[in-house]
Amino acid sequence: MDPRIAAIEKEYVRTDLPSFAPGDTVRVRVRVREGDKERIQPFEGICIAKRGAGVNATFTLRRVSGGVGVERIFPLHSPWIAGLEIVRRGDVRRAKLYYLRARMGKKARVRERKWWLDKPGAVEEMQALAAEAGIDAAEVDEVDEGDDGAAATAAAVGAESVGDRIEDAVDTAGDMLEDAVEDVKGVAQNV
Repeated sequence: MDPRIAAIEKEYVRTDLPSFAPGDTVRVRVRVREGDKERIQPFEGICIAKRGAGVNATFTLRRVSGGVGVERIFPLHSPWIAGLEIVRRGDVRRAKLYYLRARMGKKARVRERKWWLDKPGAVEEMQALAAEAGIDAAEVDEVDEGDDGAAATAAAVGAESVGDRIEDAVDTAGDMLEDAVEDVKGVAQNV
């Protein structure tokens, strides 16, 4: 691209909007002009596609309203966008989620991304949990934010306490089941 054009476009690129990816549920506040009045109208949906670069970048949001799928394409750097808020992060493995168009109801849901991949300071949080669980903090230091090993470390940190909780829940459920069987036998004998 010609550097003169790049310099002109650089003025119009917005830096105040958060970064998001396909699969994220996004709420866009759009300025709508009706006659001589202007109001802000929110549009919330799942981002199913992003395309373009620089000032020409656009994204497509999809939502189902009244049983009808509604898609809207927004220019990312448009002055008509008053604000953009990420409602929830989606965990998807595709850049374009056009397959959601053919799905209805629960099948059209997108799994939520794990918390430790997005939060700044997640490593410090895991180190504190590791210290409580008695795991060496050096093992936790090796994990970078956003690294896939973060899930393994988080699992290792809480594995003992989670395992204990599961065993307690199974024992409690077994006891409750035995009590229920005894109650049913007692009722059956009285009848």
